[in-house]
Amino acid sequence: MSRLNPELGLWQGVALLSTSLLGTGIFVVPALAATAAGPASLWAWLILIALVLPVAFTFAQLGRRFPHAGGAPHLIGRAFGLRLERLTALLFLAVLPVGLPAALNIATGFWQALFALGRGETLAIQFATLVAFLLLGQRPARASGWVQGLIALAIVASVGLIWWFGDLPRASQPLLPPLGEDGARLAGALGVMFWCFVGLEAFTHLGEEFKRPQRDFPLALLLGVLLAGLVYWACSVAVLSFGTYGDPARNAGALPLLFDQVLGGHARWLAAVVGYLACFASMNVYVQGFARLIWSLADEGKLPAPLARRNAHGVPARALALVVLICALCTVLAALSGLSVDHLIRYANGNFVVIYLLSMAAGCVLLKGIWRAVAALSTLLCSGVLLALGGDALYALGLLAILALLDGLRTRRARPALHDGEPSA
Repeated sequence: MSRLNPELGLWQGVALLSTSLLGTGIFVVPALAATAAGPASLWAWLILIALVLPVAFTFAQLGRRFPHAGGAPHLIGRAFGLRLERLTALLFLAVLPVGLPAALNIATGFWQALFALGRGETLAIQFATLVAFLLLGQRPARASGWVQGLIALAIVASVGLIWWFGDLPRASQPLLPPLGEDGARLAGALGVMFWCFVGLEAFTHLGEEFKRPQRDFPLALLLGVLLAGLVYWACSVAVLSFGTYGDPARNAGALPLLFDQVLGGHARWLAAVVGYLACFASMNVYVQGFARLIWSLADEGKLPAPLARRNAHGVPARALALVVLICALCTVLAALSGLSVDHLIRYANGNFVVIYLLSMAAGCVLLKGIWRAVAALSTLLCSGVLLALGGDALYALGLLAILALLDGLRTRRARPALHDGEPSA
């Protein structure tokens, strides 16, 4: 029985997932991928989609059989025990210091294309965005579904406008060009492109809120992945055709530059609004997912009980407020540290790949038949992606080792205290 109000339908689920996948990546990562691998990045998108589909199938089957607000950590704990569930939950929450500041920086970049913003104005926009998450999150999950459905339509329409008025595809830019020497650069492109398909694990936290999770959750997940992959590939074709990539400034402003060239300077406002809303939608799913993870842990007695309280709409409002506060603090720290968006993305990717790897391994334990074989294949694929990250994976692996060490010390200290409290025979 669901502990949260089951209010999500199929198309609301598709909207939530597709905007989560498209959001912060759609107008930036195609340019980063083109910079890393040139025209060969079009092949990289197809490779990445092929890699992600088995992972999506595995998440779909796990979410269908075990819908739970605890999401990926709950699934991992179900397969491997409570200790690994705790560690994975902490690793997932550790995305906050790097992932959310990266996403907020990308979102703010669309306004920087219109205005000369200093650090104070940039932080003000980022704090206002966090407040919007807090306000929207006080409403039932279907409210986010409807809002993000409209944003998904705006994203698809924007890419469609660029193709229509830009007269794409062009003969000068083959849709699948010969690989040539650029083929050797595919691994580097895949390392940053994986950012576009993180969101599957956050989506699993909404499993309890589907009206018919056994049918609608897996369908929403698979349709959302395919829609996002198609839009990413179409946007990458546009970026390569118009040459809006090559250096940090052009990569960050790929969408405004595309609108400039295709629709003229008056379209910059449209580019800023659509780009910002795309980022907003993606971050909203993550913030709500983080809140549901914290609420679920508190509801099961693994975190302080006050975090398990829900508001009149049945949503975890206190846990959401905590997540927003943590995001605000991490945003300030990221601004002071001066880390680039590219570095923040790569560090966050390491956390996500480790979580995906453990989730797929959980699928090998929890699923049966053909789905167990798919989970095994997904485990191998995630292992390959982790290796492809190289040194960028050290943030996640080092963090996991530190968390495991601290958890082990906590457990050892708890045992003597438990024995001291036992009555003597």
